[in-house]
This record gives sequence, C-alpha cells and structure tokens, in this order.
Amino acid sequence: MNRSCRRSRRRLLAITLGVIGLTTLAGCANWTDLPPLPPASAQGYRLGTGDQVRLVVFDQKQLSADYSVGDSGMIDIPLLGPVRAAGLTATGLAHAIAAGLQTRGILRHPNVAVEIRKYRPFSILGEVNKPGQYAFEPGMTVLTAVSIADGFTYRAVESTVGVIRVTNGVSREYRAPAAALIAPGDVIKVFERHF
Repeated sequence: MNRSCRRSRRRLLAITLGVIGLTTLAGCANWTDLPPLPPASAQGYRLGTGDQVRLVVFDQKQLSADYSVGDSGMIDIPLLGPVRAAGLTATGLAHAIAAGLQTRGILRHPNVAVEIRKYRPFSILGEVNKPGQYAFEPGMTVLTAVSIADGFTYRAVESTVGVIRVTNGVSREYRAPAAALIAPGDVIKVFERHF
C-alpha cells in the first residue's frame, strides 16, 4: 500500500470514529436533558386504574368489600352504582361514597373508610436482566425496582434512569437517580452505556 492510501484510510477511520463518538454523545445527551423527577406529592397518593381498594361502610356488610378501579376510573358499588375513584385519595373516595350514600337517601349518617389493598404495578424496561411488570409496594426506590428485575445488565447506566409518570392524565418523562422513590404505574427505563 502506498503512503497516500494509508493516509486516506487513517483519515476515513478518524472520521468514522468521530461520527460514532458524536452519535454516542448525542444518544447520551437525550436522557441527560430530561427534567428531574419531581418529589412525591404532599397531597397523598391518588388512585388510578388497576388499584384495588377495601371499602368499609360501618354496620353495612353488603356494601363493605374489595373493589378494583376499572379502566374508566370508576368502582361499581351495590345500591350506589359507579363512583369515580381515579384521581382521588383514599380519604377523598371515602368522602365521595359517604356523600353519595347520604344524597341518595340510602344511609342518613354513613361512616365510610377506604384503604388501598393493592397498588397498580410498575414497569421496568431497558438494561435490566428481567424487564417486565411487577407489584408495587410503598417506599420503593429505583434501585429496589431494579433488584426486583434481577439487577442491571453489564451495559446499564446505573446512576440515572428515565421515569415515565402520568400526572393529571398527562404522561411525562423525567430523569431520576437510583435512590429516587417511584410511584405505582411508573415506567422505569434503564439506559444503555455507549462507551
């Protein structure tokens, strides 16, 4: 091979490596540009589709039972009918049910309690060994979710993940550290290292 041919190959190799490097950095930049995950709401957990609640109407066994929040965001209660649950706290739902029972003349002074029996699951995808959907427990962090999914792969970015969260019907993606608390229904994206 002559000298000019070797120079051309080196130049082509340098340009190719430069393009690969820029592409890699561009791939990294898109997740680093995400806004940080906001702290948990001080207003308390809001119910959503897939949550299961235990409703207790004191001295009314026929109304006390477990209910699932359906796709429409409602729970269907005997004698009362559908009641909107999505977007309410457990206390808010208890007040709405009590008001409905009183307004319809079913009970004069209903005493209602609602507790969350099962939270909607979270999902995890990307660079984990077992991506999928898993049961949520209060107090879970990103790192807890990763450990449930059998840990990071060798290609994973371990310090920061993406979290897709639906708030007030709007889905947004955020950047979160491994110690961040997650919420039911979150989708966690574990990014791949590019170098």
